[in-house]
Amino acid sequence: MLRKNAKLGTILAMGLFCAGANAAPETYKIDPGHTSVIASWSHFGFSHPTAAFNGAEGTITFDADSPEDAKISVSMDVETVDSFVEKLNEEFLGKDYFDVESHPKATFKSTKVVAKGGDKYDVHGDLTIKGITKPVVMHATLNKQGKHPMNQKPTVGFDAEAEIMRSEFGLGKYVPNVGDKVKLRITTEAQQ
Repeated sequence: MLRKNAKLGTILAMGLFCAGANAAPETYKIDPGHTSVIASWSHFGFSHPTAAFNGAEGTITFDADSPEDAKISVSMDVETVDSFVEKLNEEFLGKDYFDVESHPKATFKSTKVVAKGGDKYDVHGDLTIKGITKPVVMHATLNKQGKHPMNQKPTVGFDAEAEIMRSEFGLGKYVPNVGDKVKLRITTEAQQ
C-alpha cells in the first residue's frame, strides 16, 4: 500500500510539474486608471519640468518563468498631456509638437524582452509618436504579480524608464536650448 501511494504521489508531482512547464504566458489588460507616463526634460538648464500622459490601453502578456515570451502592446491618447501649464498644453497639442489632430495616439509595441536578473527586464520595442517609429529600450521592474486584493483578479504591476531624443520624433522645437533628451517614467497595472 505504501509503495502504491508513493507511486501515485510521484505521478501527481510529475503531472503538476509538466502542467507548470507547459503553462502559457497569461495576457493582462492594462488598467488606464492605474497607468501613467511622466516625461521630463531640461529647460535651458535651469529646471526639469514634467508632463503627464494618461489613458493608456493595451495588453501585457507575461510569464515570470519565460520572460522571453512576454509581449507588450500599448497605445495612449496624446491629447491627455498635462504639463501643469495651460499655455504649454495648448502648444504641445499643435503642429509644432504632437499635432494631435493628425496623430492622436502614441504607441509602443515590444519586439524582445530580456531578463536582467531579479525582477528586472529590458523591454525592446518600437515607439511611435507623431507617425514616426523608433526603437526604444524600456528598463522595467516587476513590482508585483498576484491576486488583486480588491477585485480578486490576477494582476501584474510594472515600473519602467526610458530615454528618447524628442527631435527624432519631430518634436524638436527649441532644441538645443530646451533639452532634446526626454526621460520617460512609466507605471502600470494590468489585470486578467
